[in-house]
Amino acid sequence: MKIKEIYETGKDSGLRLGRLPARSRISHAAWAPVSVTIDPTKTFQTVEGFGGALTESAAYVLGTLDKTDRNRVLEAYFDPENGIGYTLARTHINSCDFSLGNWACIEQKDESLESFSMERTDRWITPLVRDALTASGGRMHLMLTSWSPPAWMKDNNDMNNGGRLLDGYENLWARYMVRFMKEMRSRGVPLWCVSVQNEPEATQTWDSCRWTAEAEGRFACEHLGPEMEKEGFGSVPILVWDHNRDRLFERMQECMNHPGADKYIGGAAFHWYSGDQYDCVARTAEKWPDKMLVFTEGCIEGGARPGAWFPGERYAHNIINDLNAGCTAWVDWNIALDIEGGPNHAGNFCDAPVLVDTERGTFTFQSSYWYLGHFSKFIKPGAIRLGSSIESGMTPATVDGRLGNAFEACAFRNPDGTTAVVLCNRTEADMIYGLDAGADDGRQLLFCPPRSIQTVLIE
Repeated sequence: MKIKEIYETGKDSGLRLGRLPARSRISHAAWAPVSVTIDPTKTFQTVEGFGGALTESAAYVLGTLDKTDRNRVLEAYFDPENGIGYTLARTHINSCDFSLGNWACIEQKDESLESFSMERTDRWITPLVRDALTASGGRMHLMLTSWSPPAWMKDNNDMNNGGRLLDGYENLWARYMVRFMKEMRSRGVPLWCVSVQNEPEATQTWDSCRWTAEAEGRFACEHLGPEMEKEGFGSVPILVWDHNRDRLFERMQECMNHPGADKYIGGAAFHWYSGDQYDCVARTAEKWPDKMLVFTEGCIEGGARPGAWFPGERYAHNIINDLNAGCTAWVDWNIALDIEGGPNHAGNFCDAPVLVDTERGTFTFQSSYWYLGHFSKFIKPGAIRLGSSIESGMTPATVDGRLGNAFEACAFRNPDGTTAVVLCNRTEADMIYGLDAGADDGRQLLFCPPRSIQTVLIE
């Protein structure tokens, strides 16, 4: 096993995706409480990439920066060499909670769709999407999601507070969504996938709309899929669910029971807000191994956390376990927010990996940005997950004396043949670990500092 490079981010070391000489982390300890074994003979899902959400709020706060700093943020995310190499992004059809207010592409009832307008989208979102595409060197692909149809299409006549799509409007709403897709295509934006509805089982005080699994499956197979096919989007996958892990398997099962589902439903999307139910991800991946399984939203709720370290660790914990359960792509929520955690027209403030002081015109990278980079920069699109296991014993750095999930790892073989192993140490002490990547020269003894994350690249 030849270690090519080690990259590290640490709470106390000052390193932020710092490149280290491989030998600088070799340990000469007599004992390691952790053994990490990579089995290159066992292969699993192929990863499509990593990304973040380009919301109206993110576009707005980045627009308060001068052009040079705005470009620096986009390059930091999307540039494959000088940034962390995002290749995926997600944005909203009509408004979402991270918009400056409720809006739709057709505000007043118009079943002809002749008054369809991209004016609001083009004000903030389209320029951000285009500039992110440029920063990525043309590699970025965009996911589209609806939070709510226009109020006049819903039984509560309100874009907020849940409600449902009116009976008989299924085909009209499908045509509306496809019209948005056509508009983005005409603006030179490559589309990656589309989901039917964000959080279809939630009645939110912001933009929301409820769908049963039966209704969602029927809409995808009888309306949206055929309409997309007609307009040249037949190769763009439709994702269902786009809600929490806890109901992922059941909703996918219910949607896939609809006739035509295998043709039109390309996979499922999920969020983290219900907790760590990675078994639901694993069951779904095992049942439908040929379908996309995309994490599409996660954030630290309750407002911005300037300077906090735990958000990065929460990200790493979720990403490692989602990937090890079979997730095929991982997309963060807002790429940037203000120092309050907005703007959000419903007061649903959250944290983001980049926080912008809109009054001073400055920005800061949060721990979550650096932790995300350990995955997105080194696990390339097309990478294949390898078998991995961790054996842990006693450690003095944890409350109960056992390691539990405080040290976690995942491993991928990149298209160029290198293996990327990402390891996260959430304990308060140096973690000595043995790394065995299945080569003839056996195990290498290394250490990861307290509250740190490492990516080890192996030739």
